[in-house]
Amino acid sequence: MFYLKIEKHFAAAHNLINYCGKCEELHGHNWKIEVVVRGDSLDKAGMLLDFKILKDYLHEILEKLDHKYLNELEAFKKLSPSSEYIAKYIYEEFEEKLSSTDVEIYEVSAWESSNSCAIYRR
Repeated sequence: MFYLKIEKHFAAAHNLINYCGKCEELHGHNWKIEVVVRGDSLDKAGMLLDFKILKDYLHEILEKLDHKYLNELEAFKKLSPSSEYIAKYIYEEFEEKLSSTDVEIYEVSAWESSNSCAIYRR
């Protein structure tokens, strides 16, 4: 099994719902997102999938989140936009983009600070 990992950053504001504490108030983060994909087969060039394709997919997904108030986005209308749900959202969006390939998404990490992240795997 081969694994590839990419990362990208985005900035956004949110406030947590049903939370008692400072994070219930409007605040922002500079998230670091890591995406890991995996697969068994390499192409003729010896690659699982071109890093450029993976980076383009992640860029498209994060453009929907970057510099937004996450609570107002359709994806988070009924969910608290926690790092856990952000990781899950990115995972599902990425999974859809990979649906026509032999590569599958393995995990997404959403770092809200340099020492705290949420990881989503199916």
